[in-house]
Amino acid sequence: MKRMSILSLAILLFMSAYPAVSFAEENPIQEEIIYNILVDRFNNGNQAFSDQVRIDDPYAYHGGDLEGITLKLDDLKDLGFTAISLSPIMENTTDGYHGYWVEDFYSVEEQFGNLEDLQTLVQEAHNRDMKVILELVTNYVADSHPIVSDPDKQDWIVQDSEIDITNEPWLENVSVLNQENPEVQDMLIDVAKYWMNEGNVDGFVLHAADYSSVDFVHSLTSELKADKPDIYLIADILSEEEPTDLWNMSTIDVIENQALSQAIVDVFAKADTPVDNIYEKWKGLGGESGLIYVDNKSMDRFTQLAAENKRDDVNTWNLALVYLLTTPGVPYIFQGSNIPMYGSGMEQVQQLVNFNSGDQDLEEVFSKVLALRVKFPVLQYGDFELVGSDQGMSLFKRSYEEETMYIAVNNDSESRRVNITDLESDLQLRGLLGDDLVRETADGEYKVALARESADVYIIEENSGLNWMFITPIVVVLVLFISAVVYLSRKQKKREAK
Repeated sequence: MKRMSILSLAILLFMSAYPAVSFAEENPIQEEIIYNILVDRFNNGNQAFSDQVRIDDPYAYHGGDLEGITLKLDDLKDLGFTAISLSPIMENTTDGYHGYWVEDFYSVEEQFGNLEDLQTLVQEAHNRDMKVILELVTNYVADSHPIVSDPDKQDWIVQDSEIDITNEPWLENVSVLNQENPEVQDMLIDVAKYWMNEGNVDGFVLHAADYSSVDFVHSLTSELKADKPDIYLIADILSEEEPTDLWNMSTIDVIENQALSQAIVDVFAKADTPVDNIYEKWKGLGGESGLIYVDNKSMDRFTQLAAENKRDDVNTWNLALVYLLTTPGVPYIFQGSNIPMYGSGMEQVQQLVNFNSGDQDLEEVFSKVLALRVKFPVLQYGDFELVGSDQGMSLFKRSYEEETMYIAVNNDSESRRVNITDLESDLQLRGLLGDDLVRETADGEYKVALARESADVYIIEENSGLNWMFITPIVVVLVLFISAVVYLSRKQKKREAK
């Protein structure tokens, strides 16, 4: 991991002068920044190659394991991530690298390690104040799972079910569990409690929660919360329809927001797209934010889309991260984004992470923006409103308790400006990313201007006036320089006169 630059360190030290205010009783998952890991395609720590590991086959195991994740915890912590989310790790049938072909709900897939490896990963994460979340498969089992062929458990399986594999091609080799069956419900709840207790994990991503029985999801989440009130429960969504039943379920902490995430991608993948398009989508969704991202294991890489539109990696990720990390929602970043990684289609998107090709400038962008989210509760819990827009630039305001911050994002190919007209006099805005300083003008406004394709996050301070401690030495040096020039010129003239 490359060291953070002096500039990044200076920003963090500057922010340390602003102590965090106390939290209200809000959902603490809003404080998390989650790194999404596809276990088999992340990092090979100590897993010996087997017949199932075929690097040239995009539909086979590539060697990533739990120990490989443990080895990278320091790097993820340094970048600013507070939690990791793992793809399913239960024992799968042959070539089930993705984790959805479950053959044994109570065992770790041997390609990834064993239960002790998971326990070590969780403990090491907790030692770094990071959380570990597992993706939990409750809708399907592999066709080869023993219950599928058990004549006494035929009512555990939905017979002749139709599965849409358009977005999830690995579901072609599964059987659908009958979640209306009380015995199936009991089994799945027991499975979740097993991993919660034995693995000591901090939460679950409920795979395809919108395809699950609503009664089952309510029973599952209620029982888990009863046993461990602070466990995180995240609803993964496959359908494009709004999951109304899940939104109304208080035992679910956050729900994947596909529509809002796609709006974020559509804006930042191409320059000159108005940022307020995202705000309008957010309002159209009733102010629901949920789990937000710009790509995942099933989408084309965000960096790929930006590159196709001839956008610079560092600038574009800076814009996207500022929006993801400073606006409402729980940010979810797919593995390798900080490298960055490219790819279209599942075969390219799900490649092993190439840690040797990292971009230091991009890593510094991640470090700075993620640090803002962690430091300021207003960016986690604050109210959210659009102050104004100037074509591709928008300025947002967030308020929480007695703290207010402004977020400016210019996705335009030209410099833009938005004015603040309702801020008290004799104040100033200080940018934490670009070190910009905005003071009140003669007409009582604060004019926030940004260069093309840039972003900044502003705190409010009392007007410090001119910085004489900085200006005075410059003036003194300038006066001495001018005096020296005058003196030498006069001396030269006297010599010439003689």
